[in-house]
Amino acid sequence: MPVRILAIGDVIGRPGRMFLRRRLADIAASEKADLVIANGENVAGGLGITKAEAAELHNYGVHVITTGDHVWRRRDIHEALEGDRCLLRPLNFPAGAPGSGVVTTATPGGVPVRVINLLGRIFLEPIDCPFESVTRLLEREAGPPVTIVDFHAEATSEKAAMGWFLDGRVSAVVGTHTHVQTADERLLDKGTAFISDLGMTGAHRSVLGRRIEQAIEKFRSRLYVNLEVAEGDVQMCGAIITVDPKTGRALEIRRIAET
Repeated sequence: MPVRILAIGDVIGRPGRMFLRRRLADIAASEKADLVIANGENVAGGLGITKAEAAELHNYGVHVITTGDHVWRRRDIHEALEGDRCLLRPLNFPAGAPGSGVVTTATPGGVPVRVINLLGRIFLEPIDCPFESVTRLLEREAGPPVTIVDFHAEATSEKAAMGWFLDGRVSAVVGTHTHVQTADERLLDKGTAFISDLGMTGAHRSVLGRRIEQAIEKFRSRLYVNLEVAEGDVQMCGAIITVDPKTGRALEIRRIAET
């Protein structure tokens, strides 16, 4: 039987968390999802994630939580990463960083699934090369056939390059970080599913999950403005990826947007 994976875009603050509390179980059941992955780097007031909020997402049905450039924003993140193997930080942070950028877990049916978290470098802080980091991992650890990569990156060109770079070596490369769902989902030549960005789980009437008026003020004034998380009209964006568990080849990728 094919494995169905629900990959969810950046969850923004309390509105995003409460949406998952209300709806995730039903959505996962209706989509017949065997595993749920969500990017949680913005669940703590819009920036970062704490130990308590990671536990909250797990309790709502998220099996693996990925992160990105905001992962270190909260004080207890070191403890959280060390104590929760299914809470990931990007693999390509320098050696010695707390936690891990990869985990292998299993579906209820016993199919092993590896999840890898990477961070891009274009328009972001300098960090180890994600292409070299993932190459070293794949050469060092064969891993299970079903492997999903969350590439948290700003530039669509960098994301597309990673998709083609890993085509045939992983089951899917899904982009996060820009909070805007893209319409370029497809199966690449050698069987890897790809989408530039899953989108976000947060207030649809917002600027990337933040209050509209404050975002406009920031751009117009060029001064520091505290960007608060927007409330209401919450939408969950992501994708359903269907994978052959024996070969690891993706059979289908389909965008979803739930209100």
